[in-house]
Amino acid sequence: MFERVIVVDCRGHLMGRLASIIAKELLCGQRVVAVRCEELEISGHKWRNRIKLENKFNKKMNSNPERGPFSLRSPKQQLTRMIRGMIPHKTARGKAAMIRLKAFEGIPHPYDRMKRMVIPEALKVLRLRPGRKSTNLGELTASYGWKHKEVVATLEEKRKVKSAAYYERKVADQKLLKQAREEADIPEDAKQTLEQFGY
Repeated sequence: MFERVIVVDCRGHLMGRLASIIAKELLCGQRVVAVRCEELEISGHKWRNRIKLENKFNKKMNSNPERGPFSLRSPKQQLTRMIRGMIPHKTARGKAAMIRLKAFEGIPHPYDRMKRMVIPEALKVLRLRPGRKSTNLGELTASYGWKHKEVVATLEEKRKVKSAAYYERKVADQKLLKQAREEADIPEDAKQTLEQFGY
């Protein structure tokens, strides 16, 4: 699926499955932008995932905790780190692949006007058995130090209002254009000429 840039809407996708597909595309040379990372899902019950994340955050170096390991708390950083783990990021090829990746919470300006894709192989509704529990990544990271959940939610609400207004205007314009075409008073000879060229 080679294009200039692919914008993936992460809402409702399983994090691991999505990361593996994006990693493969990056290694093939495709530029990928992941938006709405806070809406990713992780399979498993919320408390199970909280315990796993807590154990991860509790790891530190005894002699000097400032040396790491460093725990990333925002959803976009979690996705980026997971993708990095699926790529040989210490080689030149892997470094070039990671440069081709961008991840965002919410949908920032240039990408809100672009067509967004979903990946059926990673969608929760298609890949997770009905009745199985799943955890929202934004809620999970917000309980462990991600501080921008409310800001992102507010900006998303504003974007959705603008998007709905734009769509209404677009539908109205299309309706007027269709009406104008039907009511257009075109002479017969001009109609025949247009029909010759497929209009």
